[in-house]
Amino acid sequence: MPERSAGLLVFRRIEGTIQILLVHPGGPFWAKKDEGAWSIPKGIIEPGEDDLAAAIRETREELGTAVNGAFLPLGSFRQPSGKTIVAWAVEANPPLDVNNIQSSTFTMEWPPKSGRSEVFPEVDRAGWFDPDAAALKILKGQRPMLDELAAHLR
Repeated sequence: MPERSAGLLVFRRIEGTIQILLVHPGGPFWAKKDEGAWSIPKGIIEPGEDDLAAAIRETREELGTAVNGAFLPLGSFRQPSGKTIVAWAVEANPPLDVNNIQSSTFTMEWPPKSGRSEVFPEVDRAGWFDPDAAALKILKGQRPMLDELAAHLR
């Protein structure tokens, strides 16, 4: 069965414009990648876990803070890898400070075949982007989430 993840597309309104929160994955594979590498905060849905509860939990783990508000279902989005992401939009109120995220970490062998383990943050940075910039930054398979948000906000 293909992997399922859940996440939150967090947005804010600044002087009548929308900004979208995206996170950049941590670890050596993503270190030098920017355009097309960012994501919404998301992660694996645990067995028996409610999809929205997973999205809220994963966002808290990646940002180090809880996001609360009215959660607007955006739908399910099949990724090029075959994974499906179930997403909700939520307006951050108050807006999150992207300079103070505290992501959970993961451990992997690095460098490869070295026998050494290194610890990396799941997310190494976060940022607020206008919709056009977000469309360039976000992973290709997640771009339809931005379209859904725009349709809901019209």
